[in-house]
Amino acid sequence: MNIAVGCDHAGFPLKLTVVQEIKLRGHVPLDLGTSDESPVDYPDYASLVCKAVLSGKAHRGIVLCGSGIGACITSNKFKGIRAGTCHDTYSASQSVEHDDLNVLCIGARVIGPLLAQSIVTAFLNAKFSNEDRHLRRLAKISVVEKEQMR
Repeated sequence: MNIAVGCDHAGFPLKLTVVQEIKLRGHVPLDLGTSDESPVDYPDYASLVCKAVLSGKAHRGIVLCGSGIGACITSNKFKGIRAGTCHDTYSASQSVEHDDLNVLCIGARVIGPLLAQSIVTAFLNAKFSNEDRHLRRLAKISVVEKEQMR
């Protein structure tokens, strides 16, 4: 899979670990920046990742910022993006299996590199279950999304 990765300055140090883990797991990282710890704004990079996912250039995305929350809020403004902040492996896999999560958000000031590696691996290995109950819930989310876009 192609995995779009983006971060702000707070996420930059952990992004290097994430990109390396993506490669180690046999996937292709699309590094969308930032490229150093100079102050930048997380919405810019979350937007780049979401656009890559929505355009099909990437199958999934990962966005890192200080807490993971701002990246998640921004990402969920995009119709068709289902983003979640995950700081444990259960959430990272279950959110894909049940909610078809396509953008993982991580707080680089919340977790360290070893946990980040495990979370990224869980996210990459997970597959959507396609169970009726989960399809029904995703359909309801789509209705809400359409109603709110009016």
